[in-house]
Amino acid sequence: MEKHISSQFDSELSSVSARTLELGGLVESQINHAIYSLTQFNNEVADQVIENESRVNSMEVEIDRDLSSIIARRQPTARDLRLLMAISKATANLERAGDEAEKIARMTKSIIHSGSARVLPASELRVASDLASGLLRKALDAFARLDVVAAVSIMREDNLIDAEFDGFLRKLITYMMEDPRTISASLDLLFIAKALERIGDHAKNIAELIIYIVKGADVRHIPIEEIESTIK
Repeated sequence: MEKHISSQFDSELSSVSARTLELGGLVESQINHAIYSLTQFNNEVADQVIENESRVNSMEVEIDRDLSSIIARRQPTARDLRLLMAISKATANLERAGDEAEKIARMTKSIIHSGSARVLPASELRVASDLASGLLRKALDAFARLDVVAAVSIMREDNLIDAEFDGFLRKLITYMMEDPRTISASLDLLFIAKALERIGDHAKNIAELIIYIVKGADVRHIPIEEIESTIK
C-alpha cells in the first residue's frame, strides 16, 4: 500500500483493509462449517452456521460505514478511491458468500429432517466444496497482496467449479429418476451445489477487483485471454 502525507490516512486504509480480510476469514470459516455439516449430516454445526450469519452481516455494515466516513473526510482520488470502492464491493461479495454458507446449512437441515440423508450422493459434492472454499481462500490472499497474477489464476479455476456443478447435476437427475421418493431432498442438494458454484463466482469477483485496484481496468465480462494481456 502506498504511503501518504497523512499517516492517519494510511492507518485508516490499513485498518479497513484488515477488517475486510477478517470478514473474509469469518466467511471462509462459515463455508467450511457448512460443508462439514453437509458431509457429516450434523444438525448442530448447521445451526451454528445459521446463528453466526448475523456476525457476517454486522461486519459488512460496519465496514461500509467506515468506508463512507473515510471517503467523506479524505476525498480520495485515483488508486486510493479505487481501493476503497473495491473494498466496498469485496465486502458485499463476502457477505453474499456468507449467505450461501447459511443456505447450505439450511438445506442440510432440511435433508436431515427428510430422512433421506444416507441415500443421497452428498459426498459427490466434496470436490466442488473443496474447490469453492479453496478459491475464496486464494482470493483473500491475493487481495491482501494485490497480486494480479494470482487473480487471473483464480478466474481460470472458477471454471472447474462450474464443470463440477454440471457433472453433479447429471448424477442427481439419475438419482431422482431411479427413486422418485428422493426428489424433494435431491432438490435441496441441488440448491447446495448451486450455492457452492456461487461461492466460486464471488471469489472470482474479488479477483476481478484486484485487477481494478492495481491496473484501473474493469475486467468484468471480458474474456480471460484479454484480461491476461491487460496485466502485462
